[in-house]
Amino acid sequence: MNVSAQTVSDDLLRRFDVPGPRYTSFPTADRFVEAFTAVDYAQALSQRRSGVAARSLPLSIYVHIPFCESLCYYCACNKIITRHHERAAPYLRYLEREVELHTQQMGKGQPISQLHLGGGSPTFLTDEELGQLMAMLRRNFHFAAAAEYSIEIDPRTVDVGRLDALARLGFNRLSFGVQDFDLAVQKAVHRLQPAAQVFAMVEAARNRGFESVNVDLIYGLPRQSPESFDRTLVQITSLRPDRVALYAYAHLPERFKPQRRIDAAELPSGAAKVAMLSRSLTALRAAGYVYVGMDHFALPEDALAVAKRQGRLHRNFQGYSTQPDCDLIGLGVSSIGRVGATYSQNAKTMDEYCDLLDQGQLPVVRGLALTRDDLVRRAVIMALMCQGQVQFESINLSYLIDFRTYFTNELQSMQSLVEQGLAVVDEAGIQVTAQGWFFVRAVAMVFDRYLQADRTRARFSKII
Repeated sequence: MNVSAQTVSDDLLRRFDVPGPRYTSFPTADRFVEAFTAVDYAQALSQRRSGVAARSLPLSIYVHIPFCESLCYYCACNKIITRHHERAAPYLRYLEREVELHTQQMGKGQPISQLHLGGGSPTFLTDEELGQLMAMLRRNFHFAAAAEYSIEIDPRTVDVGRLDALARLGFNRLSFGVQDFDLAVQKAVHRLQPAAQVFAMVEAARNRGFESVNVDLIYGLPRQSPESFDRTLVQITSLRPDRVALYAYAHLPERFKPQRRIDAAELPSGAAKVAMLSRSLTALRAAGYVYVGMDHFALPEDALAVAKRQGRLHRNFQGYSTQPDCDLIGLGVSSIGRVGATYSQNAKTMDEYCDLLDQGQLPVVRGLALTRDDLVRRAVIMALMCQGQVQFESINLSYLIDFRTYFTNELQSMQSLVEQGLAVVDEAGIQVTAQGWFFVRAVAMVFDRYLQADRTRARFSKII
């Protein structure tokens, strides 16, 4: 799939400038129900303990640190804005209680192949507090030596000494939130951080041997223009991080209160957003980045690009991953997990999260037990999202169905995408074309029966 970005026409980008799921799971999190309780989740954990095959597979762990010192107006994350760093200590104690409840169900020493700290700003915690968190996790889980340990970084909260501390704690991957280097844009979204500061931190991370450095960018922010974003792209390609995540800003002030501080009149037009995306694809490809999928780019030697070439890409709630398809334990307020054929989500408010743990309960408040149909469709959607293809025979053998019969309506719907050059359907299966890889969410959406049933897409970000 080595399509040049220039072959992705602005007409196609406009045509698919529509909302759709990111498919970090299927069914998507908006389908979770409160009928799935902490009891159901505990049962899933217990079943993992009793199942030999599941128990031998490594876990992925996500820890949500909700605290931030200042508010970024574009943010849609679950966060708590505070300068009171003393709030971190009791939160760490609650995280330890939550881990203890997990190990009561599935035992200590479960193998860990992937750990991700997100937020909020995980670097809100002091070095000592991060050390306490990692020590607590290591007491309860077995950390594999060659595993991925990543943390999201607010460049405004770290210095060289902090990077040294993160390396000592075992982190080998960093993700820096940049969004845009343009000063006018930074002022409009209340996130001032000089480019020189980011460049210094990325260079220091390289010197300390971190295996991969990711930089997040957002296009569609207030006061952005194609020309201003071009300047940011020049700086990013000069910085040359191992990975670049390029997200489209979704302005949903009715859902996310901080976004109400953004002046909608300062947002770029739809045509300007399409131009930013088109020019970003061109610039990043010209700089040697591999388009991994959706909004992710990586240098050819990065593990994510290698995994794509070798057909080993997977997806979880953190996005594309090199790790095998495995259970995910979500820890902390609002975290989402996956164990066996279930999804679960913790309480979204700190008060409810803490209250449930004070009662000795896992803080799960909603989730989903997947049906057989969910499992079949998840296999198809994840194959499309990660490998860009589905082999009918593989699905037939795994789920004892006849693909063409089971998905008669979906294959008919695929024809419009085939006619637009985004996919090829033959006797063996479905293949996403090089051009279609840029719109892979649109291909996956064909097999989402929930989405096809209600067509309520306003809750999702744009698929490009």
